[in-house]
Amino acid sequence: MELGANSMKLAIMQPYFLPYIGYFQLLNAVDEFVVYDNIEFTKRGWIQRNRILVNGTDSMFSLPLKKASDYLDIRDRQLSDSFRLERTKLLRRIEAAYSKSPYFASVMPVIEQCFNYENTNLFGFIHKSLLVVCKYFGITTRIKISSGLVSDHDLKGQDRVIAICQGLSADHYINAIGGRGLYNNKAFAEKGIQLSFIKSEPIVYQQVDNEFVPSLSIIDVMMFNHVKRIHEYLELYELV
Repeated sequence: MELGANSMKLAIMQPYFLPYIGYFQLLNAVDEFVVYDNIEFTKRGWIQRNRILVNGTDSMFSLPLKKASDYLDIRDRQLSDSFRLERTKLLRRIEAAYSKSPYFASVMPVIEQCFNYENTNLFGFIHKSLLVVCKYFGITTRIKISSGLVSDHDLKGQDRVIAICQGLSADHYINAIGGRGLYNNKAFAEKGIQLSFIKSEPIVYQQVDNEFVPSLSIIDVMMFNHVKRIHEYLELYELV
């Protein structure tokens, strides 16, 4: 399917807290980016957790959540009552891990802004961090929340994606390469929508004096790279 220069590119993703750079490549590649809030929370996923570099190896961090049903939507989950104490510990871990990184002084206030947002709703908290990081990068993609769209919210999977594309007049849907097996090109083409997948090129940069550890939280990329270099990384992909 051939599209003109004025095609409207759309991506849809779950919210992730300070995710890896591939998430921001996808966000930067489209005109509008929809963040799912009214889908079921994935207990074993990466929504509220990620990895940073500690003493040369990857180390997990996680936002503590209130105990709740495994079947609640993301927007219905809450941070735990202990989060104010826990976030102080998390910020100290990040500070200790990256205090000697070249861009610590300019980046740490951005990370603190994400962690210190006074909203205990999980989706609201993560959504805010996404906006904060996009502002730091200068990404101007329009970000929309799925529950606020005029769409059939009972649809699932591919049918829901196509419906959202139609509702937003998008004629080019771009997804992360990991979802390649979930979608059918013919089904999209029948609705006049081009389907593409973003395939990131390898991104390697100097962390510390050790073997490079890939796919960490965007925190790591920010701490070791000037924002101008990050702009270059955001373009290191191809659409397949």
